[in-house]
Amino acid sequence: MPSRKAVTATIEKTSRTRKVPPALTASRGVKTWKEAADWLKIRGIEDIECITPDLAGVPRGKMMPSSKFTSNTSLALPSALYRHTISGEYPEETGNFRYEPRDSDLKLVPDLSTLSVVPWESDPTAQVICDIVGSTGENVPYAPRNVLKNVVRLYRERGWKPVVAPEIEFYLVAMNDDPDYPLHPPKGRSGRSILSGQGYSIAGINEFDELIDDIYHFSEKQGLEIDTLIHEEGPAQLEINLRHGDPIELADQVFMFKRTIREAALKHGIYATFMAKPMQGQAGSAMHIHQSVVDIKTGKNVFSNPDGTESKAFFQFIAGMQTYVPKALVMMAPYVNSYRRLTPEMSAPVNNAWGYDNRTTAFRVPLSDAAARRIENRLPSSDANPYLALAASLGSGLLGIMNALEPSLPTEDTANEGAIDLPRGLLEAVSLLESEPALAQVLSAEFIGLYAGVKRGEFETFMQVISPWEREFLLLNV
Repeated sequence: MPSRKAVTATIEKTSRTRKVPPALTASRGVKTWKEAADWLKIRGIEDIECITPDLAGVPRGKMMPSSKFTSNTSLALPSALYRHTISGEYPEETGNFRYEPRDSDLKLVPDLSTLSVVPWESDPTAQVICDIVGSTGENVPYAPRNVLKNVVRLYRERGWKPVVAPEIEFYLVAMNDDPDYPLHPPKGRSGRSILSGQGYSIAGINEFDELIDDIYHFSEKQGLEIDTLIHEEGPAQLEINLRHGDPIELADQVFMFKRTIREAALKHGIYATFMAKPMQGQAGSAMHIHQSVVDIKTGKNVFSNPDGTESKAFFQFIAGMQTYVPKALVMMAPYVNSYRRLTPEMSAPVNNAWGYDNRTTAFRVPLSDAAARRIENRLPSSDANPYLALAASLGSGLLGIMNALEPSLPTEDTANEGAIDLPRGLLEAVSLLESEPALAQVLSAEFIGLYAGVKRGEFETFMQVISPWEREFLLLNV
């Protein structure tokens, strides 16, 4: 089998000896099936993974020889894929959650703009993200990528284009094959486990230099752009910031980054986890989302007036998030564990307040000039499906504009102490999602019914597990 270096050398040699279109030398994406066939051939790709995110954001799909991929083969997955929990179980039918008796096929439609190599595989392998359509090509409203595409379409109908920049936090933890044992930070190059309180520490990053080098290397091979990387407050907790851009493209990048980071960590005998709250007493992991809206014709930021002041749409967008994000929170905090992060004094917002450069609020307006004016949603957890978190956040802001809502006054106080203004658990969050008819306008009633049913099923699975707290305080005391 040709090595990665040999494949790269072949591409460079081919480019020198004959005129090769730039698309064929790019690390990510082509436009046509002809380009795809040539792109795969130049790299000696033997297998290709056709993947799509399920409701949890887990990659699902099929692998096939590249020759079959380019021969117009029809790809299908069962619709039941979107009706099982994170633990692989199928909940009972409840409310608007119903099974499709036939479990009919859904078609995978490759998005060739996402074609890239799989750099951690030993054999030359490629991957492509696929859209989901019905058997006759109809839209499937509950597929996560389609949910986000629908929200983006609603902006486009108004002549606007939303722009986002996610920030993804995650922990590196020592390998642990027993789920009953607590997680611990891994040993770094010093031979010692890193401690908490290392926010922005370069030494903390240097502890895992080789792993981080692999993350950068794998990312570059896939055409994924990292803006910055920092060490966060938790022990061996890192954060990757992505450059701003189109919501679909950025959701795709987060989807691929999670996989990339896990694979790089495994190469070094470490786990990378995106659990919202993996370690007791330590800060949780967030996926903050920076958001702005651009006028398609003028390219101007819709959040700013010509004189540089905040526009009416800016305030209405904030009001929409204040009103609807708490009701759509289950799409940003999707598991029982997610609500362990949203607690006071744990560096996470517990409110729906907003403020200028105030990190204790749910919705922060960073300091910037008028052209870069944006709103940061600090509520989503890193365990969220990026397509659904972006759809819920952008959809909530758009509803604020559509309904001309007015926000509260900005707060300058510490807002993440005291009373909690958000759902305290998974079932409460599910009920709020179902009870808000406005959200069905931007997310679809079919998606909400299916998602709520799966989340209730996950809660029932969780209730079957006896926790250490119960054994500690109930075993001999009650």
